[in-house]
Amino acid sequence: MDVNKLKYMIVDVDGTMTDSGIYYDDTGNELKRFSTKDGAGFFAAQRGGIEIIVITGRECAATTRRMQEFKVKELYQNIRPKKTFIEEYMAKRGIERDEIGYIGDDINDLPSMKLCGFVGCPADSCREVLDIADYVSPYNGGHGAMRDVIEHIFRERGEWDKLVDEIYGGV
Repeated sequence: MDVNKLKYMIVDVDGTMTDSGIYYDDTGNELKRFSTKDGAGFFAAQRGGIEIIVITGRECAATTRRMQEFKVKELYQNIRPKKTFIEEYMAKRGIERDEIGYIGDDINDLPSMKLCGFVGCPADSCREVLDIADYVSPYNGGHGAMRDVIEHIFRERGEWDKLVDEIYGGV
């Protein structure tokens, strides 16, 4: 896979950007734990010309808020099946397979992953996802795996250090 062709990255939420846990407070509100490390991945992708599309099968106010903080323009919740949504998304925008990647962790992501030219995943993904991934992050979901996959892509392109310098000013 030539990562230089990637223009879009689909990112799953539960198990990818979170630790797979779903928590509830005393009033029944759903809570999720996100890694602050993933912020660098979002900002690098935006700066480096990869559009992030966040897709999840659940709806949660915590997800909405976190994606707003990351300035994600495309967040789609309650998407089932994901594969149908992605097929339509790609067709509407004329996106070729080698222009789009997917970061996910579980069996429900597999059909969608097979539509994409690049697959990345957290270390604790299910066996089936690990078997087809182009890159397996050494980090578990919810512990910076998303950022690590994005970093891998930009390191392969030779652009990571430049992006970090532009975003964070002389690191």
